[in-house]
Amino acid sequence: MANIKSQIKRNRQNEKRRQRNKAARSEMKTRTTAVLAAVEAGDDDVEAKLLVAIRRIDKAAANGVIHKNTAARKKSRLVKAVRA
Repeated sequence: MANIKSQIKRNRQNEKRRQRNKAARSEMKTRTTAVLAAVEAGDDDVEAKLLVAIRRIDKAAANGVIHKNTAARKKSRLVKAVRA
């Protein structure tokens, strides 16, 4: 446990950020899985789910949760799966 005030505060900040990043990652994975499941099932609302997933991926990249190239790769693979 830290004794220094600034480090105690830093630990609190890091924990908040960790929780926020974890939530963003989880939401992104959930939306991505939903798209892939819809593609497998042949649902009609694949396009709508794809847009939501892409929006979540973009938000995660904008907030620094994932790298912008990682976001581009994930979006590319999702679109490729939907188009196939």
